[in-house]
Amino acid sequence: MRIDHDPQPQNGCVRATLEDADKLHVLHPGQIIAYKGKPSGREDRFMDIAGMYRKRKWIRSRIAGPAELLLGMPPGCRLHTLQLEAQSDLLFDLRNVLFFTDGMTMKNRLQSFKNAVITKELVRMRFAGPGQLGIVTTGEMTALELDPSIPLFVDATALIAYPENAAIKLSVYGNSLASQHMRVQWELIGSGPVLVQTGSADAQLESQVRQDGLLRRTLREVLPFGGVFIK
Repeated sequence: MRIDHDPQPQNGCVRATLEDADKLHVLHPGQIIAYKGKPSGREDRFMDIAGMYRKRKWIRSRIAGPAELLLGMPPGCRLHTLQLEAQSDLLFDLRNVLFFTDGMTMKNRLQSFKNAVITKELVRMRFAGPGQLGIVTTGEMTALELDPSIPLFVDATALIAYPENAAIKLSVYGNSLASQHMRVQWELIGSGPVLVQTGSADAQLESQVRQDGLLRRTLREVLPFGGVFIK
């Protein structure tokens, strides 16, 4: 299977090319905006996430090659392809997973009631390879290494995946003023990589930056020699 990213990121799409023996499971079929192949090459199925969710099901599409897919990306999002081995123990937020290749195993892991209420994530999914996993992120994706004794704090909206054996809880850090003015954080201790998306934005900072940019542009136009003195 080959994944080709559009050279112009603003177009928000990627192309997947499947050979004869390739099979791809797409967890968000609504992102398939074009398909080239035999009509019988697509088979949709109900996907039961967890026993307590038996009355709430999602559709996933199984695409058999040879075929070509054009997959649309939400605005500001990017696709990253991960190669996972059989011993992988990473737990993913299913909302970030766009597809996985045939032959991978997928098992659900229930969160604690407290974490589920706060994060609105009842289930995390463990994928094991060998195979490829397509991850949709806001902005770029980076990996941070856990430490057995030094906690890692990650914005709850930025965490994509973490090792199943990690000790994890919801927390804040810093002094009282800091903890009162930050979003909820995941506190993690253990070993292995943590995957984080870097596109989480501070709405206040974004507003200030845009306002400052508008002010500077206005002053450059209005004031004499504004273009020289105002950079």
